[in-house]
Amino acid sequence: MAKEQRDTVELARVVSRDPEVHSGDLVFTGTRVPVDALVDYIKGGHSIDEFLKDFPTVERWQIESYLDLSPEGLDHLRIHSASVT
Repeated sequence: MAKEQRDTVELARVVSRDPEVHSGDLVFTGTRVPVDALVDYIKGGHSIDEFLKDFPTVERWQIESYLDLSPEGLDHLRIHSASVT
């Protein structure tokens, strides 16, 4: 599998976008929890543990993977998702 395909598959395990889920916002895959909620928690000075307590459907590895993602990977997801909708 090519690196770009593998990265896209891995990215899809972490976050996804579907117009039928939370108005098409970027959410953690398998949940209805928007990624923006995590960003708001972090900006507000809250810990990942607090976020996980309030959103138990999100897995720690998803958060850690999301935080490790490069901006290029997120841009790829936005472009791909925009072409699907």
